[in-house]
Amino acid sequence: MAKVLAVNAGSSSLKFKLFEMDDESVLTSGVVERIGLEDSIFTINYQGKKDSKTLPVPTHKEAVQLLVQALIDKGIIKSLDEIKGVGHRVVQGGPYFSESCVVTQDVEDKIRELAPLAPLHNPAHLIGIAAFRDALPNVGAVTVFDTAFHQTIPERNYIYPIPYEYYTDHKVRKYGAHGTSHYFVSQRVIDMLGNPEHSNIIVCHLGAGASLCAVKDGKSYNTSMGLTPLNGVMMGTRCGDIDASVVDYLAENLNIPMSEVITILNKKSGLLGISGVSSDYRDVETEANNGNERCQLALEIFARRVADYIGRYLVELGHVDAIAFTAGIGENSSTARKNIMDLCSEALGIVIDDEANAQRGEHEISAPESKVKVYVVPTDEELVIARDTKRLLNL
Repeated sequence: MAKVLAVNAGSSSLKFKLFEMDDESVLTSGVVERIGLEDSIFTINYQGKKDSKTLPVPTHKEAVQLLVQALIDKGIIKSLDEIKGVGHRVVQGGPYFSESCVVTQDVEDKIRELAPLAPLHNPAHLIGIAAFRDALPNVGAVTVFDTAFHQTIPERNYIYPIPYEYYTDHKVRKYGAHGTSHYFVSQRVIDMLGNPEHSNIIVCHLGAGASLCAVKDGKSYNTSMGLTPLNGVMMGTRCGDIDASVVDYLAENLNIPMSEVITILNKKSGLLGISGVSSDYRDVETEANNGNERCQLALEIFARRVADYIGRYLVELGHVDAIAFTAGIGENSSTARKNIMDLCSEALGIVIDDEANAQRGEHEISAPESKVKVYVVPTDEELVIARDTKRLLNL
């Protein structure tokens, strides 16, 4: 039986999920948070139980050691030899990677080269790759790139209208993100549509980070995030699309360093910036229902920005067969889905079944008379990572 670990190393965290690939069952999952601090938190879910403890975890190396020791101590596996592969999520693959690949020195060098495009993510992924190599030296490793699915986007959709040499010499272009999620969800929708030869689908990955993807015949055709995850729709703390001159205006008129302006746009904007309450959609929705006008405005802007992208992709695709909602907000907020679809209802002939929309799990939420089918599809990026790892390592 082949067991595969799917891992996501962040700058101060390590998320993991261990699969038994014979039946794709999840043996355990969890996260090490606040790595580098004295009060790091290690949470592991297994056999219907959830254990959590606080302890110092100085680096990712210790986090990996903590994980592999827990796998043995808790009887999840009998030996580390049972683990046959480790799949690593990597945010930025740039123009180099159109699919997942086995980790080599050249792959690591390219991930390092692309670090300026994802400074909070790529360096952490490399640390995670090294830490697991030390802990499991005989186990193969695979990288699965968030950007890979979007490598099918036509040139006219990823080139920015700035001097062309910035693209050729400095790789400045749209790369997108959440590609693993968009791939998984769009494939599930194609299955739910009956596996037609041709399909036009819009996936709305809406969480603290949010992006939309126009998927044509199973391939990414356009996506809302750009060179970095700052572009696109409004998010939890990110502003999404704004006039680029806002950056210069704030820097010049408020005497704020350019780096701080970018931090403001990344970490203090979005739902948090408009509401003044929280970056969490649930908190903003609660306060909006209590009459907080700024929270109400934040929800209205969020819905409008998503609806605008749906309209944009409708024009690009020509027609839309289905729209799918996924991720934290997309999967769990019936209000967000309803608000967004109401803005699209007249243009697209969408009719939502309110009773179905209130339910959870994977299901259709559009009424029979709706001209476009609308689905909720919980994403499973870790399963995509595990499947690619199994395939590439011939497990």
